[in-house]
Amino acid sequence: MGNLTIFTEFLLMDISSSWELQILQGLLFLLIYLGALAGNLLTITAIVTDPNLHSPMYFFISNLSLIDFCCISVSVPKLIVNSLTGSKSISLKECAAQIFLYIFFASIELAFLVLMSYDRYVAICQPLHYGLTITPHLCTQAAGGSWLTGLVYSAIHTGNMFRLPFTKSNVINQYFCDVPQVMGISSPEVQFSESVILALSACIVLACFTYMVMSYINIFSNVLKIHSVEARNKALSTCTPQLLILLLFVISGLIAVLGPIANKASLKNLLTAMFYTMLPPFINPIIYSLRNREINTALGRMFNRYLEFPSRPFIE
Repeated sequence: MGNLTIFTEFLLMDISSSWELQILQGLLFLLIYLGALAGNLLTITAIVTDPNLHSPMYFFISNLSLIDFCCISVSVPKLIVNSLTGSKSISLKECAAQIFLYIFFASIELAFLVLMSYDRYVAICQPLHYGLTITPHLCTQAAGGSWLTGLVYSAIHTGNMFRLPFTKSNVINQYFCDVPQVMGISSPEVQFSESVILALSACIVLACFTYMVMSYINIFSNVLKIHSVEARNKALSTCTPQLLILLLFVISGLIAVLGPIANKASLKNLLTAMFYTMLPPFINPIIYSLRNREINTALGRMFNRYLEFPSRPFIE
């Protein structure tokens, strides 16, 4: 026991030993990060400032944009700093914070995707009951419950993973503290208990995914029965973006969970991690602005409002 080393600092993945490539990599990630922040902030601003978008569906979309804004801010800023400074280290507290926040926002996003599928199901399959079912009070309670549940769930995961010291290794072959990588260097007791928690979590995720699939099957089957072309297109314009975001979330999650755990740093490992950590927050605002007419129109009105300057009267 006297020779046992307890690690309080971890070494993250270093893709390139070339200083120029590290700088180029840092600038590329900075552009992606700024693009994701701008897109999600624009979506939130358009929804908040436009009275026409003050409805339950856009309340959930604004929360989803806020979650994407926070999710990409968990790991990417540290990656940018490490790339530009040539550093690879991350402290134990920073690593625990990344694990906690990443699980926190990912679980909340799943909860909001379920809420959004239920919202569209009631709106299209039970339109006469929509105003009585999806009330502002219900939306507030559902959103608060989602954030609280994500907080508890993330605390359980993080508390379990960091309850015992790390003595195996301090090398994480990823650009941030990913759950599989941290589990790989944790103690056997932590690995066993975390496997049990993940198995229970997989059952919950499967149940949520099954519910969402059934909801969208019912939604699109009802949409196809609508005789009015205009009404059908309007229904599709509100449902298609949500379905695309759900598919992107599911594909990203499958890659994160089922992808191989790398035992050495590689470009393939970095690109895989970028797909499920950076791509959804970056793509989601683009999907909404291109596929949702109301948000697209609100963004146009917002830009016109801020770009139009009132003419000053001529004073002699």
